[in-house]
Amino acid sequence: MPGAIIMAGMAARLFPRIPLLSLTPSGGAMGDHILAIDVGTQSIRALLFNPQGHLVHKVRIPIEPYVSPQPGWAEQDPDYFWENLCAACRRLWRESPVPKDAVAGVALTTQRATMVNVDRDGRPLRPAIVWLDARRTEGQKPIGGLWGLAFRLIGLTDTVAYLQAEAEANWLRTYQPEIWRNTHKYLFLSGYLTYRLVGQFVDSVGCQVGYIPFDYKRLTWARKWDWKWRVVPMDERMLPDLIPPAQELGRITPPAAEATGIPEGRPLIAAAADKACEVLGAGALESEVACLSYGTTATVNTTSRRYVEVIPLIPPYPSAVPRAYNLEVQIYRGYWMVSWFRQEFGLREEQLARERGCAPEDLFDELVEAVPPGSMGLTLQPYWSPGLRRPGPEAKGAIIGFGDVHTRAHIYRAILEGLAYALREGLEWTQRRLGVRTREIRVSGGGSQSDAAMQITADIFNLPASRPYIYETAGLGAAIDAAVGLRIHPDFATAIAEMTRVSQTFHPRPETQEIYQALYERVYRRMYRQLRPLSEEIRRIPGYPPR
Repeated sequence: MPGAIIMAGMAARLFPRIPLLSLTPSGGAMGDHILAIDVGTQSIRALLFNPQGHLVHKVRIPIEPYVSPQPGWAEQDPDYFWENLCAACRRLWRESPVPKDAVAGVALTTQRATMVNVDRDGRPLRPAIVWLDARRTEGQKPIGGLWGLAFRLIGLTDTVAYLQAEAEANWLRTYQPEIWRNTHKYLFLSGYLTYRLVGQFVDSVGCQVGYIPFDYKRLTWARKWDWKWRVVPMDERMLPDLIPPAQELGRITPPAAEATGIPEGRPLIAAAADKACEVLGAGALESEVACLSYGTTATVNTTSRRYVEVIPLIPPYPSAVPRAYNLEVQIYRGYWMVSWFRQEFGLREEQLARERGCAPEDLFDELVEAVPPGSMGLTLQPYWSPGLRRPGPEAKGAIIGFGDVHTRAHIYRAILEGLAYALREGLEWTQRRLGVRTREIRVSGGGSQSDAAMQITADIFNLPASRPYIYETAGLGAAIDAAVGLRIHPDFATAIAEMTRVSQTFHPRPETQEIYQALYERVYRRMYRQLRPLSEEIRRIPGYPPR
């Protein structure tokens, strides 16, 4: 397997062997399988992997992403996540062909930036604020002193004010001061579920993505003098202890073992947040291999050993590999737009799918293929939700180029093309800042299952686009962390070579790529700048998005 050997060699240079503690469980027989638990936005999955990265068995339990007590709010009971996690695990043991005693250890990956306040006994004080929450806390005291002066000089005062307004902790401190005063620990969902599993307030370094005083360069809590403590004021004792990926967070407690069926004493190995685990599970660990995630939020990630901010003040996030970073550009509400189209315009395909007994997704691929590349000039800017820097908070979604030839099918294809354009632009920013040239892309997330979306991606990026052999790349990435931490594989190089592979590669078509190159350079890349003044006026008139 020359390809695997080459991958192992290159990964070994990037990610050398990491010394780890002894991880032998405290009791009971132990095999070499890994339980990966993936707590996503739409579902919770319990996934059983063998050492070769094959998915032995899977249980998926759909969940309600959130409830909205008020417009724009997104909250969920933290115990709702825990109860469904337990249910997924218990069902896994009932159905799996491999007994639970074959499990050597556990890894957990979760949605990012969902926040939980707990008391000294680990009991939630209020519903979790889910990452989709849109509440803001305007009117925070501006950052003063030398930091304030520095931000004014470099033109980032508005950006810092935006971060202050977005931080969930500032809303809690302002509008629910009693809850904030009684908060013993302020945790990501990963930290809360880790506490339920091992009984300790610890979390993985790889899960720290959100509005918290985290030093993304040093991969630990910020120093006392850091400006982040002024943006999000809090007592540092409210934060959990941090453990690097592939090291032990703790052991499964007797109560957790009873609730989940996981054997007591099995180690819980630190993994990372879902996007970081997707990158690892896709095998995209060289800077020349980018990972696209076509999920609720569409992202393009490049792994780097160097700390590089693609957009000033927007840090790279922790990788699922120790001492590495994921340089990420996001399209918020990215592949959610496909769900939006399906809900608003896809009734015909839903009905036909029921009549034919097939998946609606198959018919949507047919819809794409009915339209020529470029959608007859229909071009979409996929900023259905505003951003922080590029796009900025004034950004709006837009579709231009309408004519009487255009149908629902053109709009659907334009959505897929617009997302790919935006991610390509993000990758180009990354390449310039990192000084690398991407040679291949890996695509994960729900959109990766569409052949039409994969071919559009290859054509627009003008790069080979590969689909991992397994859909559950976040779970596989968590399992790789566990495999290294448990010494099932001696290092990341070996684990990546053994456990990751691609199933299909889509190559760019020269005649199609020529059309996309022209539309990208001469139309799409000009849209944001040309439409920005109009977006500002739209923002002023109806007041959306809010300032």
